[in-house]
Amino acid sequence: MSATARKTAPNAQDIRAQKGGVPLVSLTAYTTPMARLMDGHCDFVLVGDSVGMVLHGLSSTLGVTMEMMILHGQAVARGLDRAMLVIDMPFGSYEEDPAQAFRNAARLMAETGAGAVKLEGGVEMAETIRFLVKRGIPVMAHIGLTPQSINTLGGYKVQGRDDQAQAVLADAHAVADAGAFSVVLEKVPATLADRITAEVAIPTIGIGASAGCDGQILVVDDMLGFFTAFKPKFVKRYADLGPLAEAAIAEYAAEVRARSFPAAEHVFGDQAPAKGAKA
Repeated sequence: MSATARKTAPNAQDIRAQKGGVPLVSLTAYTTPMARLMDGHCDFVLVGDSVGMVLHGLSSTLGVTMEMMILHGQAVARGLDRAMLVIDMPFGSYEEDPAQAFRNAARLMAETGAGAVKLEGGVEMAETIRFLVKRGIPVMAHIGLTPQSINTLGGYKVQGRDDQAQAVLADAHAVADAGAFSVVLEKVPATLADRITAEVAIPTIGIGASAGCDGQILVVDDMLGFFTAFKPKFVKRYADLGPLAEAAIAEYAAEVRARSFPAAEHVFGDQAPAKGAKA
């Protein structure tokens, strides 16, 4: 697809300029219809590697590939006019060295038209972030709970409590100093999130962090109640659409088996209708 920039969408510098202002709004999206629904309400839309769990039934994000991110990135791009598009770099696509990260980030942006990429990691990723930014790749950082590191973190645990706080704080300063235009804070104590927000010059985007962050993000299938395998504490269900969808499917199945669907209004006659009448 064409990587032509959408004229009305904000860019990385626009997002960065909202530090300390009206809170930034973001959700994940993986499909064109969902992107269209959120386009008028979000400052940026993230194609998250959570797509592996939400849409593909994987047990973690580790099995997500570049091809999956590009496919879903292209789909979401088709549904956006006003929101900035950010795409996650999947596990194994950037950790080896900065050159690997640049090749894959450049590919993601070129093939989807994304305005930025997001990658996980703090101090250890600072060199890579700096390398990418110097070569024209805007980077959104992600620290605290980094789902791609669950095997070394020991699961989806809160990060930054007690003696871990200084390490997470150091991560925040490292990615900001390296040139990231914003940083996602996932599953960190609220007081630590507030301190990071006060100390770094770039917007903080909370997910299980603090209302004091410069913005918030949620997985859209979580907040709409479509994804029900588990519900993190930090998720607020703004709708419970999963049960509604299942009820509609059950009603459809019952009508098919009872031969009450399709009804007369859903089928076609032998003769073409008169001009102006419905087919």
